[in-house]
Amino acid sequence: MTTRNVYLVGMMAVGKTTVGRHLASRLDFTFHDTDQVIESRAGADISWIFELEGEERFRDREQQVIEEMTQSERVVLATGGGAVLREANRNLLRDRGIVVYLRSGVDLIIERTRSDRRRPLLQVDDVRERIETLTTERGPLYESVAHLAITVDRRPPKAIATDIHHLLEGLDDRSDTETATEVDRCGP
Repeated sequence: MTTRNVYLVGMMAVGKTTVGRHLASRLDFTFHDTDQVIESRAGADISWIFELEGEERFRDREQQVIEEMTQSERVVLATGGGAVLREANRNLLRDRGIVVYLRSGVDLIIERTRSDRRRPLLQVDDVRERIETLTTERGPLYESVAHLAITVDRRPPKAIATDIHHLLEGLDDRSDTETATEVDRCGP
């Protein structure tokens, strides 16, 4: 079984936190969520940090958490949807563990965020347009950093975690993350 850390990336509301908890349990790893760590340290929720400090300061906090968490061992880390925006974060994630991209369609994200007022980037008139724009901008970044990718649409989180676990075992059998199959692999 893998001894490398596992980092989950993908758009907001694709299930990184829920899948990450299940995966950490399967691997007997510790689970962390960057947004939860930031909120705990700040004593405030993400939307408050965005409103008061702005996105740039939030991204600074996020980068610090990623730097720290990726130095730990036996960790599954769920990252925020925008964590890949900074090259430093992409490098830390890719170099220090196995990155799994959780892919989802726009409709599922809209459905899951419909009543969510805690996501500052979605406090706009046209949520669909914003999600489509974010997906278009971030998709190539997720792909560039990921060792593996898995589509999550309408699948139970436990099943997704099980699939990721099997993919990780397949990587262990090869002992080289760069030889994963093209179907389940992203990036160079």
